[in-house]
Parts: sequence; structure tokens; C-alpha cells
Amino acid sequence: MRQRLPWTIAAMPSAPIDPPRPDDEDDTSPRTPRGIQSVEVGGQLLKVLARTGRRMALKDLARAAEMTPAKAHPYLVSFGKLGLIEQDAVSGHYGLGPLAMQLGLISLQQVDPVRLAIAELPALAQRIGYTVSASVWGDNGPTIIRVEEGPTAVYVAMRHGTTASVRHTATGKVFAAFGPRERAAAALAAEGFAGALDEPAFAAELELVRAHQVAQVTDQLLPGISALATPVFDGFGQLVLCLAVIGPSATLQTGPGSASAQHLREAARSLSQRLGAAVTG
Repeated sequence: MRQRLPWTIAAMPSAPIDPPRPDDEDDTSPRTPRGIQSVEVGGQLLKVLARTGRRMALKDLARAAEMTPAKAHPYLVSFGKLGLIEQDAVSGHYGLGPLAMQLGLISLQQVDPVRLAIAELPALAQRIGYTVSASVWGDNGPTIIRVEEGPTAVYVAMRHGTTASVRHTATGKVFAAFGPRERAAAALAAEGFAGALDEPAFAAELELVRAHQVAQVTDQLLPGISALATPVFDGFGQLVLCLAVIGPSATLQTGPGSASAQHLREAARSLSQRLGAAVTG
């Protein structure tokens, strides 16, 4: 009779369980996607060239990107092979290459300034606290394409498709200050203000608009109503649309240094940058 050997079954060792981290129970914080650090570092050189808009010597380019020339040079060589950067044969200075130009032009073709502006209006109205609008130049002059009401109600007949006065509205003055002179002169003449661009007072007002990047009106078109407006530019430096805020004169501050003006300019600057404009300040 065969003897049975006793068998014992040993439990398999379980995988070690990491102790829970303090933040594991409620880890709802957004995670930043992991990138390639070397690409981000080298990209600073491209940003510098895009920001300055001119060719630069290696030492100046590296300094502006906060790196040494020895560190910057390998990146420039690789970017040169891709066509993102090119080196001038005479001066040795570096500038953006043909691929960078192609990417820029394609990007400009794909971006719709009106769509971008409309998407920004709701948040802008909440930040400023008043009704905001976006306007473009239409067949008859500055034309409102979108109105977003803010927390502070304004009882003004401002709706999509409304044509703004070039002479008496902040939006109109932005188009007069930054748009083609002949176009503004024709619109002013149609309003009954022929030759207004040559009037010293109006010309001085437009110069202030250009200097501060904001136009302002107080009780000019409607008693008790004030407004601010600022330009949005595309990658070619052309005025493409205008952002404006309107509110009661008693509460809306219209100075170029006011909080409303700063919010408006920041929104316009952000849109201009997304459209390819070189924005400083």
C-alpha cells in the first residue's frame, strides 16, 4: 500500500500595499500633463525671437532666454535643421526660419477673431461688473456683433447689428483712432461731421486714445451713460474688432487707469496675442 505524502499548501505572498498618502482620499486637484523639459527649455529661445521681432546675436538671444550661449547653441542648431530658426550668413545673427513663418501664417488663417471675442465676453462682463460688447466695422460703420449683460443693468437700446456713432461713442472713437483714416472720414461725413478728423479737439482726443489704448465717453451720446472701448489687433497689426463696456455714469469709472479700463485692456491684449499680434507692456 502506497504511503501518501503529506502536502501542505502555502499561501502565496500578497503584493505589498503602499500606505495611502494623505491626499489620496480626495485627490481632485488638476494634474499638469507631463511634457519634455528640453523642448520647453529650448522653446524659450523661440519665444524671445517672436517677442523681439528681430534677429539677435547668440549672446543676446541666450541672455534674453536666461541661459548661457553654450547651452543655447545646440538648441539653435536643431531648430535650424527643422527650419524654425535660421542664421544670417553675414552677421551670424539668429532669426525665425521659414517653418516658423509657415506655422504663423497657417495659424492666422485658422483663427476666427469674432469667435474668440464672443467666447470671452461672459467672463469679462462678470469681472468688470457691467455690460460689455464686441464690434467690428460693417457696411455702415462700427457694428455691434455681440452684447453680454453684466450684473449692473443698463437700460440702453444696445443690440446686435446696431451701428455705433464714430463721433460720439467710445467704440467709434477706437475705430477712428486705429482704423484707416479715409474710412473713418467717410463715416463721420455720413453722420454730418465732415472734416471732424481735422478738428484740433477731436484730433487731440484720438491721440489720447492711441496713447492709452482706450477711448472713453461720459454723458456724450446719452445722459447718465458712460462707456470705455479698446482695440483688438491681428497678427498684421490691423484693427479687427473693438471691445467696450457701458454703464451708469454714476458708478462706471472711465479713466484710463481705472479698474474697468485695465480689465478691458487685458482682455483685448490677450485676444490680440492669440491672433498673432506682437503685444508689449
